Amino acid sequence: MQSLHITIPAMDRRGSEAYKTLRANLQFCGKDIKSIAITSCTPAEGKSTVSLNMAKSLAESGKRVLFIDADLRKSVLISRCQVKQAVKGLSHYLSGQCAFADVVCSTNIPNLHMIFAGPVPPNPAELLGTNNFKLAINRLKTVYDYIIIDTPPLGSVIDGAVIANECDGSILVLSANTISRRFAKKVVEQLRMADCPVLGVILNKVDMKNNSYGRYYGKYYGKYYGKEADKYLES
Repeated sequence: MQSLHITIPAMDRRGSEAYKTLRANLQFCGKDIKSIAITSCTPAEGKSTVSLNMAKSLAESGKRVLFIDADLRKSVLISRCQVKQAVKGLSHYLSGQCAFADVVCSTNIPNLHMIFAGPVPPNPAELLGTNNFKLAINRLKTVYDYIIIDTPPLGSVIDGAVIANECDGSILVLSANTISRRFAKKVVEQLRMADCPVLGVILNKVDMKNNSYGRYYGKYYGKYYGKEADKYLES
């Protein structure tokens, strides 16, 4: 196991409270929901930030958490976490270049382990669809309370559905006033076709000064299972 010091930007009080609310809602989904794929419709909706902060919040509550950066095409997390040293990642393991233990990183955050994406492979979807990935997820569920998986935007590439097929549930992150309802419903349908329950929608980047979502969630964090988000889950 690799040992890393990672830097996660601090949140203000309202942002922190928002993630505590997300954490509580996730825990109410049931103890059998352990592996969770988090995706979005397009890039730049804040999916990776939401995924990492959710993993951190769960770890802070005493849960053993593994965060997997499975965006093998365009990962931003290794630079965002300000990791300076060379690390082996998920693509190394899936392509058979190293053992699984070699890609797991302990962090300076208690209870939080991470796997970074690794170098971009020529065949991301094929690697994620291998038996190696499925067996790893099943094995990890016996070790960790939660496995949070940051996936590529499902509205752009199919990788998110491939990953979701091996998970107990999925969450869609939507940037407020950016994605059409039709587009979002199409992505939700893709998750359902992957035989992965959609646990909810997180409405992100909400400008609280110009709408009525509620001051409690802060400037950038929207409701989980809120009325505005629920409309994307309607069949």
